[in-house]
Amino acid sequence: MNPEAIRHLDRDPVLRRLVERHGPIGLRPRRFSTFRSLTEAIVRQQLSQQAAAVILGRFRSLYPGKSFPTVGEVLATPPEHLRKAGLSRAKASYLLDLAARVRQRRVPGLRACERLTDEELIARLTAVKGIGRWTAEMLLIFNLGRPDVLPVDDLGVRRGFQRAHERDELPAPAELAHHGQRWAPYRTAAALYLWKAAEPEPEGWADP
Repeated sequence: MNPEAIRHLDRDPVLRRLVERHGPIGLRPRRFSTFRSLTEAIVRQQLSQQAAAVILGRFRSLYPGKSFPTVGEVLATPPEHLRKAGLSRAKASYLLDLAARVRQRRVPGLRACERLTDEELIARLTAVKGIGRWTAEMLLIFNLGRPDVLPVDDLGVRRGFQRAHERDELPAPAELAHHGQRWAPYRTAAALYLWKAAEPEPEGWADP
């Protein structure tokens, strides 16, 4: 993690405790194609990691010999085949709509993404059927490695904030966004620590 980000987060006493507890948290952007990143994000929506991994495996098995299908191969896949892989009717339609938009060059590729600001890119991506702000933010963080993204609607981030601040209730997204302004321009690093704070702690790790 960027040492400057650590020094910046240390100004917040709550984040400082998380940094001291968990140490540096690395993030290596995946740099998948926009099509692959969004496809996987759509499949993962509202699923546990385990369930999503199973369905992604079935989805890839529709295209033997390929690490990931091309846009054309997905467009040529009948919706009922996507359904047999475990995708809901809605998600199957989302994937086909995404593939059509990518073919029409209405979805920016990796190089085009680099020329867009975070908000510009979110606006472009959320025009795609089935892509909301959260999904776009996951692409910004994990695929592109953008440094200043705080997904305030993410339950894990909100729960991590709640636990770190020892509160009885989750913060509202607007409150979290306001509080998070102090972490700019390293809000992605803050989100990583809040996700870590939301994880179950090992036995014996609780504060005395």
